[in-house]
Amino acid sequence: MSEECDHAVHRADSARLSLRGDCESCFGLCCVVPAFSASTDFAIDKDAGKACPHLQSDFRCAIHTHLREQGFPGCAAYDCFGAGQKISQLTFGGEDWRRAPGRAPQMFELFLVMRQLHELLWYLAEALTLQPARQLHGALGLAFEETERLAENSPESLGELDVATHRREVSALLLRVSELVRAKSRHRKDCTGLTSAVPTSATVSFSPHPS
Repeated sequence: MSEECDHAVHRADSARLSLRGDCESCFGLCCVVPAFSASTDFAIDKDAGKACPHLQSDFRCAIHTHLREQGFPGCAAYDCFGAGQKISQLTFGGEDWRRAPGRAPQMFELFLVMRQLHELLWYLAEALTLQPARQLHGALGLAFEETERLAENSPESLGELDVATHRREVSALLLRVSELVRAKSRHRKDCTGLTSAVPTSATVSFSPHPS
């Protein structure tokens, strides 16, 4: 592996720490921005941009330790990949939407953009750990660095970003990773020493949740 690839792998591995949700550093954006409907995942209806009634004045959830029991397994499973604290503390410099209601619409919109970028960073970081995809580590490293650069942009630049196009480009690269890993697995040896074929419908699982 080249020195550049080694650097990309190390950088991505270190960055994974920032791709974990840190509710203490966020202004409850996941409790405000998304809309949800009463279902098996959520106990109530909530409009997009409207604070959940369980969100407290300190931006903490009043039922956080009992979400599933209270009918909110969707909230318990949700992962912002660190986008919440990034928007709250870096993009907007610690300015919260309650003290600056005029900036709330922009903050809410960019949270959705940042979450997509951070989700891509998580998948790229995981792809860089897969040995069958070593031949793509250079391209993966470049994609990681570019996505990370985009996530560091100002609110104005983030608002102008064509995140859908960037996501398509990165997804195409991740699909190539999936194909390489599946090809490597398709003819693996089982414990008896015989070749066992992996169904062609098998896909690589990029876990969205840090272990």
